[in-house]
Amino acid sequence: MREIRTEITIDAGPPVVWRALTDFAAYAEWNPFIIEAEGVPEEGEKLRMRFRPPGGSAMKMKPRVMRSEAGRELRWLGHLGIPGIFDGEHYFELDPQVGGRTRLVQGEKFTGVTVPLFGRILGKTEHGFEMFNQALKERCEAPA
Repeated sequence: MREIRTEITIDAGPPVVWRALTDFAAYAEWNPFIIEAEGVPEEGEKLRMRFRPPGGSAMKMKPRVMRSEAGRELRWLGHLGIPGIFDGEHYFELDPQVGGRTRLVQGEKFTGVTVPLFGRILGKTEHGFEMFNQALKERCEAPA
């Protein structure tokens, strides 16, 4: 297993961050990493997403939402190919902070027999998470 974990503090409360995070239709407007997203962020639902790691090629994935707690956590599980080959459990955790701020933790746990072969891509993916976090921060902190 390999895990990527990133975090950022956003000067907006969890409800504001949650709205931006789950407004998949708007991802193409602001998101430099998940460039397309469709679906309903509810447990058991299947999403359709297109990711583009920095300096990499776009990949499509159809993850299933494992957990969705408004204003707190969104988690999905996706596979490249057959389950067990290369799986990613992606998560967003929103922690309320003093002063109406939110600490966003974004990460992914990668499992499967081919994970050791993807070291370079996972490095690009981590940079993509950081770009996503910064873009989400800017979107949530922008004047209405």
